[in-house]
Amino acid sequence: MRGSTIAGIGHYVPERVMKNAELEQYVDTTDEWIVTRTGIRERRIAAPEQASSDLGLEAAKEAMAHAGVTPDDIDLIIVGTATPDMLFPATACILQDRLGARKAGAFDLSAACSSWVYGIAVAHGYVSSGLANTVLVVGAETLSKITNWKDRGTCVLFGDSAGAAVIRPCDPGQGFLSFYLGADGAGGPLIILPAGGSRLPASYETIERGQHYLQMNGREVYKFAVRMIPRAIQEAVDRAGLGIADVDLFIPHQANIRIIDAAAERLGQPREKFYVNVDRYGNTSSASVPVALYEAVKAGRLHRGDVTVLLAFGGGLTWASCALRWTK
Repeated sequence: MRGSTIAGIGHYVPERVMKNAELEQYVDTTDEWIVTRTGIRERRIAAPEQASSDLGLEAAKEAMAHAGVTPDDIDLIIVGTATPDMLFPATACILQDRLGARKAGAFDLSAACSSWVYGIAVAHGYVSSGLANTVLVVGAETLSKITNWKDRGTCVLFGDSAGAAVIRPCDPGQGFLSFYLGADGAGGPLIILPAGGSRLPASYETIERGQHYLQMNGREVYKFAVRMIPRAIQEAVDRAGLGIADVDLFIPHQANIRIIDAAAERLGQPREKFYVNVDRYGNTSSASVPVALYEAVKAGRLHRGDVTVLLAFGGGLTWASCALRWTK
């Protein structure tokens, strides 16, 4: 089987910046409280007329330009999102039409914050097996649309953004070196959007109870993340036949700076080896890792031949990690 790699990356963040001070108008909080507990100082908020596909479209266009591919080159489009434009059609189908990728199949992948890394693993399977030559994987979120701005425990955490990557073939031993995907459905109630599906269809009652807003048990999710991140990183490294010291840069899901610090400490790695932008964007779910990867590359933190580990965790509960030798 041939290898696969990231041939191009792109991102998009909305123009509106919401700083912590603005949240003081909505809930009982302060900038100091938010920064101390999360590391977040500001986040981006999509315009009222912007949906996840709008953000994803801009990220996809940039990734395709970076990879030097046209819409006709794309065989498959995968969109990872917890905030699709609608239940159906898939946001990936909306993107396929807007990009003019007439030859591409398209579907959404739902694994909450892990969705983009899950999507990369699926894309690798298609490309390495020869089922596809060019796969576009997008992570796009407008979490502000499902955030309860009266809930201090969640509204301070989330933001909107999109990231994208074009996956193409490469020589074995280059590009993606390993993947590790996992789930624990017993932890599903810890991060949940209760209403709007077939279990609790939209009704006056569900709206009055606020069940169309994201709900989270922050304390238990924190415990899960602190326990899972080191394990998922180590597993990806082991499966690649490498050691932790061989990794040049870790790119974790940007949920909370304390979670990232705890992972660095448990792995015995300097904090400088972990890319961080949670202070500027907050938690953007499936878009978190591709946006961080994009910024790391643009900032010169990754060079050709470097090894990076991408890591995500989220609702489900889900987790996903991969080791990647950068080839651009």
